[in-house]
This record gives sequence, structure tokens and C-alpha cells, in this order.
Amino acid sequence: MEDLVKFVQDEFVTTKDFPEFSAGDTITVYYEIKEGEKTRTQFFKGVVIQRRGSGASETFTIRKMSGTVGVERIFPVNMPALQKVEVNKKGKVRRARIFYFRGLRGKKARIKEIRG
Repeated sequence: MEDLVKFVQDEFVTTKDFPEFSAGDTITVYYEIKEGEKTRTQFFKGVVIQRRGSGASETFTIRKMSGTVGVERIFPVNMPALQKVEVNKKGKVRRARIFYFRGLRGKKARIKEIRG
């Protein structure tokens, strides 16, 4: 059964090629929003907290600060509304999932940038 699901995902789900990013990177995600009959592009810029899953069911979580409130959003990699992903900064973190980042405030919430 799992082989069948994997086969269908590989054959019929269209994969988008986005730049390589991982936890700790600051990225901007552009996605389409439908309001009534109109569509518009909105962006969400923040730090990648995790990438999870593989293949067609892969998702990534982004966290940004909106004022003093932290906002997280989960994006499926193969979501049809995703238009593009830009990597703004590469971050140096030691873990693949940086959930500890949620509890950090102020200067402690900075991630060292990798230049190059």
C-alpha cells in the first residue's frame, strides 16, 4: 500500500523547484490569496523553524514577529498557491528543528548569519 501511495505521489504530484533552505534561514514566501473573485499575492517573511516530511507531503514552518506577538505559518511545499520562495539570509543553527526559538526574546532571538 505504501508503495502505491509513493508511486502516485511521484507520478502525478507536480514538484516545484525552490531554492535550498533549512532551519534558521530567513525566507520570504509569496503565495496567492483568493478574495471573492479577485486574487492577489501576499508574502510572509520569517525564520524557518522546521522542515518536516518528504516528497509530496513535505511542509515547512515559518515564524515571524508581528509587533510583540509571534506568528507561525505552515506551508506545504507542493501547495498550488505558492508562487516563489526567496532566501534572504542563511542562518547558522545546530538543530534541524529550532522550537527553542519560540521562547527567546530580544537580542537572544538573533541567529548568526552565514556569509558566502
